[in-house]
Formats: sequence, structure tokens, C-alpha cells
Amino acid sequence: MRILLVEDDRMLGDGLQAGLTQAGYAVDWLRDGEAAVAALSTESFAAVVLDLGLPKRDGLSVLQWLRGRHDATPVLILTARDQLEDKVRGLDLGADDYVLKPFDLDEIAARLRALVRRAHGRPEPVLSLGEVELDPAARSVTSAGVAVELTPREFDLLQLLLENSGRVLTRRALEEQLYTWNDAVDSNALEVHIHHLRKKLGNELIRTVRGVGYMAS
Repeated sequence: MRILLVEDDRMLGDGLQAGLTQAGYAVDWLRDGEAAVAALSTESFAAVVLDLGLPKRDGLSVLQWLRGRHDATPVLILTARDQLEDKVRGLDLGADDYVLKPFDLDEIAARLRALVRRAHGRPEPVLSLGEVELDPAARSVTSAGVAVELTPREFDLLQLLLENSGRVLTRRALEEQLYTWNDAVDSNALEVHIHHLRKKLGNELIRTVRGVGYMAS
């Protein structure tokens, strides 16, 4: 799951990127509001973690711009500002959640999972299709009740497919959500992950739509 982190504090940003990556997210980190707008204009993210006190363009301005273009990407505001009016304005502008610094990384990861779940209209935390069940919080997968070991990338790919069960996802859409700007990606990497998932979970789970992409069905 690909997350955009917008935070100008290098120490805090580095810790957030490392912690969220360890929690299973692919994290792209930017340090100013104008760079965030440029990225959100051309890239797709599952959610945005947005600081308010950003250089070049304030976080609230970024949020207002995002919602002004009818982009419903979940936004979690992360800020040291504790005044009520800042919180109210952020929520009124379309923020989905608001967390004050200092914070707990596990809480941030859990809130992000909840935001993405709500964005997909999925009230239950566990994803299931046939005999396969995936728990995003525990990062665990079972098939017919038996635990299945997946690599982090295989897990993220399966989660994307199950979240969009019955819908064809293009290669580009999958790669945009699986990899950050800094990842070196082989041309056949996606096909290799699909092959491994089929080997571990059965060929019927993931269908290839020739010339278009892949679908869990």
C-alpha cells in the first residue's frame, strides 16, 4: 500500500518513513507543500500523511487544493498544532483524521488502515475471497484455515487485488501502489509475484485479463 508522507522535519520524517515501511507501507516522503501538490497531480496514493506547518505551501492549502479537484484520497493530518480552530478547519477542509505530535507509530499505522478500509467501503478489517483470508493489521494470510507465508511484496499485491475483488487492475495501477520512487523494479517483477501467489494460493484466485491486467475473482 503506497502512502505519501509530507513532513518537513527530517528526523521525524525519517522515523515515520522507517516505521511505516516496517508496518508494510510503501512510503514516498516529501518535505514541502509544492512538491506534494506536484506528486498528487500525477501519482496515485492509498493515503496521505500531511503535516500542516510546511514550507512553500501550507498543509491546509495542500488539503484544500486536493479536495478542490474532487480527489477523495484519505488524508491524515499530523501536526504539533493543538489549537481547536486548526483542527476544526482541517476537518472542515476534508481531512479524514487528525493526530497531534507526539504520537505513537502503531496508532498512526492503525489509523491509516482504518482510513483506507473506509475509503474502499469495507467495514470489516479482514479481506476474504473463497478460502483465502487476509488480515491487514496482523499482516497474515490463511488458505482453508492454514497459514500461508508471503513476502512483504506478495502480501501487498494480494491485499490490493482483494480490496478490488472482481475489478481488473492494470499493471501500471498495481505498480504505482506497490513501489516507491526509490524502488528499482525489474520489468517482469509483477509477473513473478503473481506467479508466486498462484503457486501458494491456487491458480484460480488471480485471473489474467490479457492486454489489460489482473483480477482477483
